[in-house]
Amino acid sequence: MEGQQAALKQILRDIGPCLVAFSGGVDSTFLLRMVHDVLAGGATAVTAVSPSLAASEREDAVSLARLIGARHILVPTGEIDDPRYSRNDRARCFYCKAELFRVMRSVAALAPGKAIVYGAITDDLGDDRPGMRAAEQAGARAPLIEAGLSKAMIRMLSRRLGLPTWDKPAMACLASRIPRSVPVTRAALALVERAEAAVRSLGYRQVRVRLHGDGARVELDGEGLRQSAAPLARQRLVTAVLAAGFDQVTIDPLGYRPGGGAP
Repeated sequence: MEGQQAALKQILRDIGPCLVAFSGGVDSTFLLRMVHDVLAGGATAVTAVSPSLAASEREDAVSLARLIGARHILVPTGEIDDPRYSRNDRARCFYCKAELFRVMRSVAALAPGKAIVYGAITDDLGDDRPGMRAAEQAGARAPLIEAGLSKAMIRMLSRRLGLPTWDKPAMACLASRIPRSVPVTRAALALVERAEAAVRSLGYRQVRVRLHGDGARVELDGEGLRQSAAPLARQRLVTAVLAAGFDQVTIDPLGYRPGGGAP
């Protein structure tokens, strides 16, 4: 792991001052911290703001960039207005990331350097990741992949660095809660955001509220499933999701699983 971290530092020195696509998640926070440290402040974090980014995640990104001491730019992105994105087929992430990198290119002149980096990791290489194709087309680099860093390594290194994200639950854009071929709309994204915020306010950490027919399917991790097993806790959870605007609620007995919303 130390070898991968050393390799990452050299890669970043070779890249030089850059724009970091920054969501405030585990990987992009670690990447921003490393770029900031290695390049003596030569990092500018860029966070895309759109209806698919929960307000709580935007606030976390602002706080984390401030904690690291990096420059931080919030930029609006317009993927929701692209019918190719909103139709929600398997290329959705491509159009989302293409818009992100287009906007990052437009602000590159305002920041030191023109290189763009993002936080893809080795765990991503075995999956179908349209967003990575968009990054390649935009000329964005993935230093964590180049250095051979996995999620487990990044969590361990983040803990050593004192980053509060070292044990942050896995996150994904709100659009990932909408089944394929069901259109992505502002209303649907807002509904999911309200419901997930309501569930988290009850003390659940790893939460997905996915559109499921006319209702919601709630996915929780193992600890969350145990917590919700008590009748009163389950009723509170269901009531919270209904109050957010759903008409029906199912708690998935299989629990949280990445990509659980896409057939």
